[in-house]
Amino acid sequence: MTPRASPPELHLPDLPEVSVKLHAPPPLRPAGVVKLSWGYRLQQLLSSYLPLLLMALLAASTWWLVKNTPTAPAPTGVAAPRSEPDYQMSGFAITRFAKDGHISARIEGDTLRHFPDVDRIEIDTVRLQSQGASGRSTRATARQALANGDASEVQLLGGARVQVDSPGAAPLVLESEFLHAWQATETLASHLPVRVQRGGNEVRAGGFKADLLNQRIELRPPVRMSWQPRGAAPKP
Repeated sequence: MTPRASPPELHLPDLPEVSVKLHAPPPLRPAGVVKLSWGYRLQQLLSSYLPLLLMALLAASTWWLVKNTPTAPAPTGVAAPRSEPDYQMSGFAITRFAKDGHISARIEGDTLRHFPDVDRIEIDTVRLQSQGASGRSTRATARQALANGDASEVQLLGGARVQVDSPGAAPLVLESEFLHAWQATETLASHLPVRVQRGGNEVRAGGFKADLLNQRIELRPPVRMSWQPRGAAPKP
């Protein structure tokens, strides 16, 4: 039996950092918008900037991959756009190392494809993880990830799940069949049902839109919230 080859590795020591800042909310809010100030626990549950940071990692990694993957020499003349990938990678992994040598981020996928006619990146069975210096780790999985050429928009489709583990705190889990992130406006949204859980606290909604710059969250009905009393043991 021929030994199975290890997936190709790309080590990225100097990917650009994407900063996500949460500024103070404006004094006035339009009707129908849920203010985070009325429920600090909701803000803790729906800490959307963490999934967005993870998607920023995906954006930066795929952008680097597209810009640095060798392509065939351009043919003479003008070629018509094609609705098929100009290259693809199978069983790939991209690893980013911190200055002290530990793995700070990693993205894996079964197959990556780039479509030149629409300048789109597709990744099947995407798996991402990020490890912070404080010990906080973030992991995300989905059946497919999509990103445009400049990585300003990223989507996770099919069983999207993001989990954040912080020392001394219960895991934060966000689940939906669809997540859409806009990097420039720092917005995360889904038109499909979403579930957010931390310990015994849970929020379910028909969809949501999180404006991270202004700290606003819109929850689409139906909305159900379940809060566990302080001091009670977390639900199994």
